[in-house]
Amino acid sequence: MPLRKHSVSIRGHRTSFSLEDEFWQELRTIAKANGSSLAALVTRIDAKRQPGENLSSTLRLHVLRHLRETAGLGRSQQPE
Repeated sequence: MPLRKHSVSIRGHRTSFSLEDEFWQELRTIAKANGSSLAALVTRIDAKRQPGENLSSTLRLHVLRHLRETAGLGRSQQPE
């Protein structure tokens, strides 16, 4: 599964991150479902990121949490 580099503007500056196509597509789906642009979604996710956390990893974890919530799975209800 190849990584692709993507660029967005966050609070007035360009930044890039690498994601697999599946994560990229899911982020686009989440943004559309929320009625926002992809850049706005990434900006909101970035604002919650802890110092030193990698943006690409943070975006992947956001997608994972979203999919779990959508599937009705909480942390304690993870499938085995």
